[in-house]
Amino acid sequence: MLRSIATSTRRFASTTASAEKVWQVYLSGEIHSDWREVIAKGVESKQLPVQCVSPNTSHEDSDDCGAIILGMEEKRTNWDKIGAGMNNIRTKNLIEESDIVVVRFGEKYRQWNAAFDAGYAAALGKSIITLHPPSISHMLKEVNANASVVCEDTEQVVDTLAYVIRGELPKPRDGDEFIPIADRLGAGNPNP
Repeated sequence: MLRSIATSTRRFASTTASAEKVWQVYLSGEIHSDWREVIAKGVESKQLPVQCVSPNTSHEDSDDCGAIILGMEEKRTNWDKIGAGMNNIRTKNLIEESDIVVVRFGEKYRQWNAAFDAGYAAALGKSIITLHPPSISHMLKEVNANASVVCEDTEQVVDTLAYVIRGELPKPRDGDEFIPIADRLGAGNPNP
């Protein structure tokens, strides 16, 4: 499903005015929910100049690619190694080409690959947005420390992209309880 959504997002991105930069956003992380599709639809609905890219999200293909292409291995270690090597080519190139890397962590599975992607992106100086429920924030404190933004849901990711790319802000999440910083702390700097 992401391929078709990503394709339509690419189509939109390619028809955007030529003066507007098309941002490549790499979507790393868990593959057991539709979070990538939700972000791609949000990007498309806001008509953002974004191309969403991701690793191969078919767990079976990702595991078996090496054995399918190069032949069966008798030892599982080799099977994993050749598949991981092939997947690594895609992952490294897409992260290197990306402007922003969104890394999704879920509660159910341990996403070691997502943590590795976040570390690789940080080493390259890429802008990182993490996406995860608050309940696992402590486990991800080092990853979050390297992220520019830590989001709890896909809507926050899309709104962050809209703000970063176009300066567009959504309605405050806190609704009528939102108080602008100037009202909370006083307007301007009292000691210029």
